Amino acid sequence: MTPTLVRQHLPHAGPAPRADRGARARDWAEIQERMLVPLYEAVYERLEVGGGTRLLGLGCGAGLALLMAASRGAAVTGVDSSSPERLALARERLLPEGWGTRPGGHRLVAGSPGDAAVADAPAYNLVTAFEPIGCVAGDSEGLGSLLAEAAPLTGRGTPVVLVGWGPPERCSTSAVLRVATKLADPLRGAAALRAARRDDLEEVAQRAGLRPDGSGRVACPFGYADVDSAVRGLLSTGLFDAAVDATDQAQVDKEVAEALHPHLRRDGTVWMPNVFRYLIARTV
Repeated sequence: MTPTLVRQHLPHAGPAPRADRGARARDWAEIQERMLVPLYEAVYERLEVGGGTRLLGLGCGAGLALLMAASRGAAVTGVDSSSPERLALARERLLPEGWGTRPGGHRLVAGSPGDAAVADAPAYNLVTAFEPIGCVAGDSEGLGSLLAEAAPLTGRGTPVVLVGWGPPERCSTSAVLRVATKLADPLRGAAALRAARRDDLEEVAQRAGLRPDGSGRVACPFGYADVDSAVRGLLSTGLFDAAVDATDQAQVDKEVAEALHPHLRRDGTVWMPNVFRYLIARTV
């Protein structure tokens, strides 16, 4: 969650140590990022992503969604300014030595959408913002400016995909995420973590000058081999960073593990059903 989505992270008092950021990026790529694969697949199927697609991925992170589009024949460009560690992993996936250097091939950009502009290049015909909003108050504030900066790189009527959390009664992970806000700010925790609203995505699209043109819901269960993997995966989202700053790592790990107990199955695995919603909007 990522995914997303960005950004959705709670306020953070300062950067994590470099070693911790690297480990969290690996946990994201190896454990958590795959949880939204059903969503990526549903969107790509609906929009018929293939050899004629020039995709611009906003907040691309470690690049799994880009890799999936590239496997369908799309030329992909990923943009991310929040995590150099995740972007480095995306480079390992998408741009191994000897691949992705041809004109019009795959690109990764550390920066903003405007930095992805290439003179005389064809316009992007698909924009994705796969990091989910609607989980934390204010998590969509920066998304509108990203979309506005990306719009000039596209043609008229280009689909732009936005993603949000589903209603809390259909997202088991919501209860676990409450640990983050409770520890980060006990007095305002309930206000910081809010339920997704029906029109969250439409409101973002309209503020960015986009025209809503269809939506869908996709089941994306969060499944983990054990509690330790679940804790590592969830913490890799960045949603618990402020809680770690306000308390300490051991306390956050302990309380997240306790919150996972209702989702622990007899074989030791952790399973949390969730539903995510996507909106297809179009440039005008």
